Amino acid sequence: MQHHAFPRLAACAVAAALSLAAPPGARAHDQSHGHPGATSAAPAAAYPQEAPFLAENAAAMDRMMADMDVKPTGDVDADFVAMMVPHHQGAIDMALAVLRYGRNEQIRRLAQEIIVTQQQEIAAMRLALGQKLPPSAAAPTQVRTTRADPAAHAHGPSATSQGPAANTQIK
Repeated sequence: MQHHAFPRLAACAVAAALSLAAPPGARAHDQSHGHPGATSAAPAAAYPQEAPFLAENAAAMDRMMADMDVKPTGDVDADFVAMMVPHHQGAIDMALAVLRYGRNEQIRRLAQEIIVTQQQEIAAMRLALGQKLPPSAAAPTQVRTTRADPAAHAHGPSATSQGPAANTQIK
């Protein structure tokens, strides 16, 4: 007697529970896939101080979704890479937005790691297909701040960036 149905049933139950436990915004995002500009303006209106981040993030997601919509070529590997490169670039663009607007140092470090690993994975996929790589650029680790930004004049451990690329700035 085989008991393969239970693990599948348990996995389905966990997936259903997680989808119901997801925040409402996450479910709303799923419903807008493939529809550029379908992101909700309500959150931006509720949090005007977050509007620049939300706008940049929405633009990155819209660009990613549009760029992932590729016409099949008959080559599964090439089609996979054609879809995954914009997916990874979308993650990079969203991480850059967090570096520009976020304040949590742990999240900022995670965003830096996302940028580096996603760039590496894009390069690996392109190399696997024999594609040439674009010129390399340093990974951004600091944001430029304006004089009006009080965080620009902060002192202490959170005011500096550690690591080999500490002098690289986001444009």
